[in-house]
Amino acid sequence: MLALRCNWMAWLYARFELCCTALQPAFALGVRLYLARVFWLSGLTKLRSWDSTLYLFTSEYHVPLLPPAVAAVMGAGGELLLPLLLLTGWAGRFGATGLLILNCVAVISYPGLEPIQIKDHVLWGILLVYLMVHGMGAWSVDGWRMRRRLRVRGPGTQ
Repeated sequence: MLALRCNWMAWLYARFELCCTALQPAFALGVRLYLARVFWLSGLTKLRSWDSTLYLFTSEYHVPLLPPAVAAVMGAGGELLLPLLLLTGWAGRFGATGLLILNCVAVISYPGLEPIQIKDHVLWGILLVYLMVHGMGAWSVDGWRMRRRLRVRGPGTQ
C-alpha cells in the first residue's frame, strides 16, 4: 500500500514538474513584456518633458560620479534602448543587467522615494535578476539562437 502511494505521489510530482517546465517560456515572456513596458514608459516620460528631466537630475536626483546632464541622457537612453533588448530577447541578459543598474542607481540617487515606490523597484530588481540568471526563455531571439546552435553543432560542442 505504501509503495502504491509513493508511486502515485512520484507520478503526480512528475506531472507537476512537466506543467511548470511547459510554463517557463510564457512566464519569461510575461516578465520581459512587463519590465520592458515599465522602463520604456519611464524613458518616454523623460523624453517628453526634457526640461523637467534636466531640472530633476540637477536638483532632485543625486547621481554619483556623473554630471546631471550626462546622467539624464544615459538614464533616458538606457530606459529607451535596453527594454528593446528585453522585448525581443536578443542579448537579453545584457539588457536586464543594464536595467538592473539603472534601477539601483534610481533608488540610491533619489532619497525622497516612498516605501511603496521602493517596493516597486525591489520587484523590478528581483524580476531583472531572474532574467539575468535564467535567460530570456525559449520564446526569444536568444532562445532561438541557442536551439539553432545546438541543432547545427550538436549538444556537446561549444
